[in-house]
Amino acid sequence: MSDVTQILFQIESGDPEAAEQLLPLVYDELRKLAAFKLAQEKPGQTLQATALVHEAYIRLVDTEKEQHWNSRGHFFAAAAEAMRRILVDRARCKGRLKRGGHGQRISLSDIQVALDTPPDDLLAVNEALESLSAEYPDCAQLVKLRFFAGMAHGEAAAVLGIPRRTADRHWAFARAWLFQKLNVPDDRQDA
Repeated sequence: MSDVTQILFQIESGDPEAAEQLLPLVYDELRKLAAFKLAQEKPGQTLQATALVHEAYIRLVDTEKEQHWNSRGHFFAAAAEAMRRILVDRARCKGRLKRGGHGQRISLSDIQVALDTPPDDLLAVNEALESLSAEYPDCAQLVKLRFFAGMAHGEAAAVLGIPRRTADRHWAFARAWLFQKLNVPDDRQDA
């Protein structure tokens, strides 16, 4: 069992010192992921990789909420979800009418990485992803790991504990489903 997995079990059992031991072990990996994503952001970005990692980490080891992590991969999947939520919240703030936000539908194929997209596009993807999650949670989890955490296809499959071929099917289905959802005009989505 890795050091990270042992510390995660200690956190789960309520050890208050374990959270302090975890950050040094996972910080470098989380920081590299955040820095890579933010490097693709438009110039003038005010969010720093360090701030994104710290905010996500605080959400993950919140001592008031009971946490359950089965493994190192499960922890990093939770970290990816926390970062996604932070970025979506930030996009919502930027996209408010008060700040000049004007929503429009976009194509998922036009988006390469979540962090280099305009706030309106990120919100449209998030809305579609929440709909996918309600109907097909396994497919949505794979998309979150690939799209928001930047994981390679095989790495995401391993984190989810599914065979590569199953991940291939989930990925193909999710892309088609999201593409359809993002390209249907508003008046036809309700039909």
